Amino acid sequence: MRTTKVGIREFRENLADYLESKSPVAITRHGSTIGIYVPTKPKPSQADLEALRVAGERMQELIAAAGTTKDEILASFRKARRARRTRNG
Repeated sequence: MRTTKVGIREFRENLADYLESKSPVAITRHGSTIGIYVPTKPKPSQADLEALRVAGERMQELIAAAGTTKDEILASFRKARRARRTRNG
């Protein structure tokens, strides 16, 4: 992956464009690199969003079929998380 090198002023002026970039950006001041912006993930595609929506609907069906509620699942998760923190704490 190729890194783009830009001055801090240019980076600031075009920040929105660089934040949408898929490649790393080396930010320089007076020719010296002072930081590197590394993008994490691109914006999700419409297909990704639709897949998440369908998965959420399916999860709701599974919760209902199990005869439980989201609140009960969340309470159980929190209890397990507290127990893990206590063991590792």
